[in-house]
Amino acid sequence: MPRPDLNDLLWFLAVAEERSFTRAAARIGVAQSTLSHRIKRLETRMGLPLLHRTTRSVAPTEAGARLVASLSPRMAEIEAEIESLSELRDSPAGTVRLTLSDHAFDWLVWPRLREVLARHPDIRVEFFLDNGFRDIVGEGFDAGIRLGESVEKDMVAMRIGPDWRLVVLASPAYFATHPAPENPEELIGHRCINHRHQATGGTYPWEFEKDGRALRVRVEGPLAFNSSRPMIDAALNGHGLAFVPEDLARPHLDAGSLVQVLDDWTPAFEGYHIYYPDRRRTLPAFRTVLDALRYRGR
Repeated sequence: MPRPDLNDLLWFLAVAEERSFTRAAARIGVAQSTLSHRIKRLETRMGLPLLHRTTRSVAPTEAGARLVASLSPRMAEIEAEIESLSELRDSPAGTVRLTLSDHAFDWLVWPRLREVLARHPDIRVEFFLDNGFRDIVGEGFDAGIRLGESVEKDMVAMRIGPDWRLVVLASPAYFATHPAPENPEELIGHRCINHRHQATGGTYPWEFEKDGRALRVRVEGPLAFNSSRPMIDAALNGHGLAFVPEDLARPHLDAGSLVQVLDDWTPAFEGYHIYYPDRRRTLPAFRTVLDALRYRGR
């Protein structure tokens, strides 16, 4: 069998990881037609179909899945070794790919990294903002940032922020026509602004706890978002009750444009952690990002 071109293997891996020729072509920086031609050439050389193609999706065949399983760790090792050579430079260099929520990005990550990146222009960071859970190894991320209780157990984890909580709030105009709830069960009779889960498509139940009693309430209302900021804006405009991070709402609460309720039912929970495969911590660019994000109790 003719020896496959290394670029063809790398491009195949990109398509398999992205499950899309369009996204893989954008990631690599080539035309989709060029990428498709190279994958067909690889399949011809190997004498095996490597990808199932439909009008809506792309997925590895059995042979393709075996090739992905073989290639992924080896390519990761090669990339890590190449990136480690930046230790010989005067300043760290390389790309760090992070998956995180918009709240973690706004509240913790970007405020700490923007100055660090200005000092280290050879470090590139790619942020993928979503509220779902990702296979950071399988999808080519260097690290994920999630709440401590959600961290994958086989990963190295480091705390990057303090405990925080979600709070229930609405505008004074809303409460002028709706009595404030005194316990979570009363939310059933209110117009509530839901948070839609990106991965499952469902809405998050609102979770409460008081004196050892835990409650999960499925609320209903006219609006649903997959991000907290538009939920706050909707609450400001009188569309109902929202359940959002306290730090994002604090300026509006202090100004009196939003009113908090059920305060004693919303305790703090464990804060954000960055988690990653153990091998990543040896890379200079990643170490720089990690040190910038480390929680120091302030």
